[in-house]
Amino acid sequence: MIVQACINGARRSDFHPLIPLTIDAMIREATASVAAGAAEIHVHPRGADGKESLAAVDDTVAAIRRVCPGTLIGVSTGAWIEGDPKRTRHAIGQWRVLPDYASVNLSEADAPVVMQLLRQKGVGIEVGLASVADAERYVSLDNHERVFRVLVELDDEQDLQRACHIRDGIIEVLERRRLLRPVLLHGFENTVWPFVRSARERGYSTRVGLEDGKHLPDGTIAGDNAALVAAAVTIFRG
Repeated sequence: MIVQACINGARRSDFHPLIPLTIDAMIREATASVAAGAAEIHVHPRGADGKESLAAVDDTVAAIRRVCPGTLIGVSTGAWIEGDPKRTRHAIGQWRVLPDYASVNLSEADAPVVMQLLRQKGVGIEVGLASVADAERYVSLDNHERVFRVLVELDDEQDLQRACHIRDGIIEVLERRRLLRPVLLHGFENTVWPFVRSARERGYSTRVGLEDGKHLPDGTIAGDNAALVAAAVTIFRG
């Protein structure tokens, strides 16, 4: 069970004053998050224009690794980043400074190809499941057990009861297939803290950070990623 810090995601600069969109800012937020108790960093690298970019992975991962030695670093491969499957594959193929793992959304058509490319590169796969259909698709794939971790993420469902129903359906699919891989459970906006608590109760890992939401458990706005991490660590230790 660990707390991962997701420090920026696809958020824009107006989401929070300290959303890190440059390498220097990502270094600052990653360092502070690790000091607050984060065991891993999940980051969406940005190009010089501030936009998400898979071409920026090398420089970003190298910079964070220098200041957070020994901390696992993951990135996203979301289809929206490059906007085209061929560009996504090409960008991943060009990586030279490899992240420890990369998230792959099973809702995306090209997910199996991206997973195979990551295996060839020697990058771990954090397979993202946002629906029961995603879970069913995942367990039907060849070599589906060859992943670093399963990421159960309910970003699109803000009704807690429905989100819990989807969560349980995903877990049921995994348990039915007796998939013995680590699970990280996280919510988004309204479901962040209920799912942090649910992860602790079930013995799963979790994540928090400005990618998923900016509010602390008491409803106030967090000063930075580190404050969100510290709150999650407190729940896990409790």
